[in-house]
Amino acid sequence: MKEDLLHYVWRLQRYDYSNLRTTDGQPIRIQMIGEHNHHSGPDFINARIEIGKTLWAGNVEMHLNSSDWTAHNHQSNPAYDNVILHVVLDEDEKISRKNGSKIPCLELKKRISSKLSKVYQEFLQNEYWIPCQHHFYEVGNMTKVLWLDRLLVERIECKTITIEDLLKGNTNNWESAFYQAIAKNFGIKVNAEPFERLARTLPLSILAKHKNDLFQIEALLFGQSGLLDDDFGDEYPNRLKDEYQFLQKKYQLTPMEKTSWRFLRMRPANFPTIRIAQFAQLIFQSNHLFSKVLAAKNVREIQNMFELKLSNYWQVHYVFDKKSVKRKKSLGKNAIHLFIINTITPFLFLYGNRKSDEGYMNRAFQLIEEVPAEKNNIITKWEELGIIPKSAYETQALLQLKNEYCDKMRCLECSIGCGILKR
Repeated sequence: MKEDLLHYVWRLQRYDYSNLRTTDGQPIRIQMIGEHNHHSGPDFINARIEIGKTLWAGNVEMHLNSSDWTAHNHQSNPAYDNVILHVVLDEDEKISRKNGSKIPCLELKKRISSKLSKVYQEFLQNEYWIPCQHHFYEVGNMTKVLWLDRLLVERIECKTITIEDLLKGNTNNWESAFYQAIAKNFGIKVNAEPFERLARTLPLSILAKHKNDLFQIEALLFGQSGLLDDDFGDEYPNRLKDEYQFLQKKYQLTPMEKTSWRFLRMRPANFPTIRIAQFAQLIFQSNHLFSKVLAAKNVREIQNMFELKLSNYWQVHYVFDKKSVKRKKSLGKNAIHLFIINTITPFLFLYGNRKSDEGYMNRAFQLIEEVPAEKNNIITKWEELGIIPKSAYETQALLQLKNEYCDKMRCLECSIGCGILKR
């Protein structure tokens, strides 16, 4: 058994609380269970509990065995001086405060339902894809829908943490932070880090000075990426190289190492050279990109922003000096949908939160609901369990559920897990 079960039964009073007494026989009457503390210190703080004839205000600490108090060295930690009740599964040792006074103890081993313990143990010990796989159907749809709503918000909030860091690094300039975040997305997973570094070492303020010249934007991006550090046979990369050398001196730029980029085992359409060319086109045709995102009313308008037609050279090349069959190398809808999911939605959500404007936050939810359901191994498994998502709104929530709750055995913090245990 895990200590989490004690937190669960205390928080939801899922134990026999009739005629509560301490292990010394004093009657217990709980007025307030306290607030669940997810940080260091006692498990529940600001509780109000009448023990004997005295009403105590303070904290509650929980352990499977009372001796864990000593094992965890709580007797030496001032944070535990105000513990008014020690709730344990089994009292195997009497615990006292530093001044010698005994801490009242409530033992729960005979008060927790054996069925509840059995189901929880099954969650912890089975090797199913999700711990509650054989009980999942027992929970009503309304519980699942409301929980997925909450999980989507949680997932978006997790993504805003990175954005907060970007804003700090850009003195709260939303356009610059958005530029860096979108750049990272262009790198997909394999080249996300070098793309982000490229955007950090080449500020948007420099690119803005050349907003009307696609050639100069390409020269800056390709030169700063280090991918022009070669001897070329084609005229175009040599012209880019000359232009970058001039701009490099002007802005005192230090280019990246070209070895930062990965081409191996990638589809040519995702080569970093193509992605940088697409990124250059986006910068060229979309001044104040974040402002345009704020004004966009639906997914179609955002897709229009990301319709990118590459320069003539890239129509017949995937890399410098190697001509290929002419192909359209625009961003696919799936790529644009990932931009919406991973960057645009959390940016809108955070912007609305910072500005106390629910309109932008609601727009974030609207956009992600317009994006089709994602296809991946995790979503396929959910579908096998009877959950058929209709949009990215649901798939993002299901990814959060699997990755942050099921895989980490956080069943007692999950509405679905709690719903099963309540039955």
